[in-house]
Amino acid sequence: LILQGLKYPGVKSLAPDKPGEIFLMDLNEDNPRAVELRISRGFDLASFNPHGISTYIDRDDTVYLFVVNHPHQKSTVELFKFVEDDNSLAHLKTIRHDLLTSVNDIVAMGPDSFYATNDHYFSDFILMFVEMFLGLTWSNVVYYSPKEVKEVAAGFYSANGINISPDRKYIYVADVLDHNVHVMEKHDNWSLTHVKTLQLDTLVDNLFIDAHTGDVWIGCHPNGMKLFYNDPENLPASEVLCIQNILSEEPVVTRVYADNGSVLQGTSVASIYKGKLLIGTVFHRALYCEL
Repeated sequence: LILQGLKYPGVKSLAPDKPGEIFLMDLNEDNPRAVELRISRGFDLASFNPHGISTYIDRDDTVYLFVVNHPHQKSTVELFKFVEDDNSLAHLKTIRHDLLTSVNDIVAMGPDSFYATNDHYFSDFILMFVEMFLGLTWSNVVYYSPKEVKEVAAGFYSANGINISPDRKYIYVADVLDHNVHVMEKHDNWSLTHVKTLQLDTLVDNLFIDAHTGDVWIGCHPNGMKLFYNDPENLPASEVLCIQNILSEEPVVTRVYADNGSVLQGTSVASIYKGKLLIGTVFHRALYCEL
């Protein structure tokens, strides 16, 4: 699944007046194409501003799609059900909560529960940059379910991507401004405890977990300021890292892809499937390649 159309403070948009869209891409096809998913009536498409995304497949094979949305500079989580027969999404509900203030990414834990990262304490554009300038560690992770909503981890400069290990015992959180990935153990009461921090020499954005190997794939920004300057003569570079054996004492970090911005600008995520790599960006194009 591919999101398109994010409008985010300080980051340029190639189509600022166009609402967000969700695309489906089948990597089993010989020449995969991104096909737009139709969204059911009754959902406010005009203000759709999608950010993070996560899926949950229930025991009856129902596919639930959670999408972080920023309508009118607010944060919500939109819950959809995927209708395979006609490649559409049925909107089930909009989730709002006082603890979901500046949601960046999300990882589904059930048909109506999830962990979410708040990348800033403040949602106001000016205060957000004051927070970054002062280096405040007020960013956090929140657990949400209809029965309980609570902060489960805190002390991040800017908690960004979040994902879960294949055995569903550990939660991984990328702190984009602190250049690291945090490993946290998940407990029965949904609380998280810190296990380790892996420091990296780049700005880490979103995390993808290989379900078979447990490898962590990360879209990264070697120089984050270039994203904000938007200088055609000094384009933001792209980088994809793969972390193997992240739970071990000596994880192996490999740079799988790097570009100076001439081909791909502002990599935000990288997904792998059967030897095929799909790289997404903040505002630029996506890149599909075979490894």
